[in-house]
Amino acid sequence: MTAQSPARTTASKMSLENWGLLFLLGAVWGGSYFFARIAVGEMPPLMLVMFRVVIAALILQVFLVFRGPAFRTALPLAGSFIMLAILNNVIPFSLIFMGQTEIGAGLASVLNATTPFWTAILANLLTADEKLSATKVTGIVFGIAGTAVMIGPGLLAGLGGPIWAKFALIGASVSYGLAFIYGRRFRGVPSTIVAAGQLTASSVIMVPLVLALYGTSNLFAFSGNVWAAVIGLAALSTAFAYLIYFRVLASAGATNASLVTFLNPVSAILLGSVFLGERLETFEMGGMALIAIGLIIIDGRLIDRIR
Repeated sequence: MTAQSPARTTASKMSLENWGLLFLLGAVWGGSYFFARIAVGEMPPLMLVMFRVVIAALILQVFLVFRGPAFRTALPLAGSFIMLAILNNVIPFSLIFMGQTEIGAGLASVLNATTPFWTAILANLLTADEKLSATKVTGIVFGIAGTAVMIGPGLLAGLGGPIWAKFALIGASVSYGLAFIYGRRFRGVPSTIVAAGQLTASSVIMVPLVLALYGTSNLFAFSGNVWAAVIGLAALSTAFAYLIYFRVLASAGATNASLVTFLNPVSAILLGSVFLGERLETFEMGGMALIAIGLIIIDGRLIDRIR
């Protein structure tokens, strides 16, 4: 099995199936805020990242044992998996953690929502089939503006902080953009193999790092609620999420797949409203409307019908 070179047939418009998968991915990744909110109360962030990728990798490896295909067929891609893990997990997770020690969560969310912007620019420079267009740029601007409006007062509260922390969050978004583009080379490789390969490579990197920082004495000294949250984060928001992620990436392209970063905060707010009784504010609904307009512009179907 070998990684496939990107074809020149990526459509500028996503299919309805891809839009459905993208919204499902946004809901699943938005749910990760619930699990993380519980887990970080006791578990250090880097340790949480380690358990997240290790458990998810084990789940996918067991799945492959029973359902196939055999993971050994992907061993020639080991170097590519390590690079994907670095771009998609190790670098952005580390930069986000460092940046959030100094700036507010609202600003961090908006900076993370610039991922489609950086992805579109990088794809325009590095690919032959994902070029910038006025429609795509307009939709991305609406999405970023919608995210800022949806965060509302929380954004204003976090505008302070050192410039390096803000560049750290932007660096994470750029790294995600590079990962979206690099992941295109795995077209033709089953999404289960790509997800398992990336998370296994991330585990190989994170385990020695965390053991060197924290040792083994208190590695498992956490409450049952925390472990339940960690398992939910690993199984649902990581193992299952990356199966969807790589399927959308293979069929819809890097820029379209990166649009999920607009949907993550939307799903997190809606889930908080439904399951935690959190009040849905007017500015949050306004931000969601702007994001919806941006996605409609990028999709193009409604605009074509109006024309």
